[in-house]
Amino acid sequence: MKMTKINIKNLFLGLILAGTASLVNAQTTKTDSANNTANTAATAQTGSNSTIDGLKKQIEANPKDTEALSKLATAYQEASDWTNAVETWKKISVLLPDWAPSYYSQAYAYQSAKDDANAKIAYEKYIATVKPEEVEQNKKNLAYAYFYLAFTEQKSDPNKAKEHIAKSLEYDPTNQDALKLSKVLNS
Repeated sequence: MKMTKINIKNLFLGLILAGTASLVNAQTTKTDSANNTANTAATAQTGSNSTIDGLKKQIEANPKDTEALSKLATAYQEASDWTNAVETWKKISVLLPDWAPSYYSQAYAYQSAKDDANAKIAYEKYIATVKPEEVEQNKKNLAYAYFYLAFTEQKSDPNKAKEHIAKSLEYDPTNQDALKLSKVLNS
């Protein structure tokens, strides 16, 4: 079981790095015309669908393949298919209930889908699931999760929002958005 956890952590780190590389490529790639951009988008969509289809087949053969499920959830996110991304991350959470990154990813997908109520619940679950020995490697995500909670609770429960923003700044004291929100909450 310990080997599985290490592989899953390495997979998640790899997926994050691959996503970052894709983002950098997307931000630096230039096209000459609108027509070329449309062709690129169509090609990306086709490639994404073939990836998703291949992963679905792999999961049909082994529904408990958490590595394939993680890749599928990430592919759905890259395609901005938030509903399927959430559902896939939920499947992973059932198979690996103590793996915090699946809850963070659920929250991200919910937030992207503008489902703030479920995003809040998923961020809370993420915070509760991070083990003490994993805090150091999760500081940035914990800071964001607490920031999100503070932001959503600033009007309904200002005292709770203050607690959350203090935790956010504990994990990332340089986050300018958190510093601004802290200033607003404490003024």
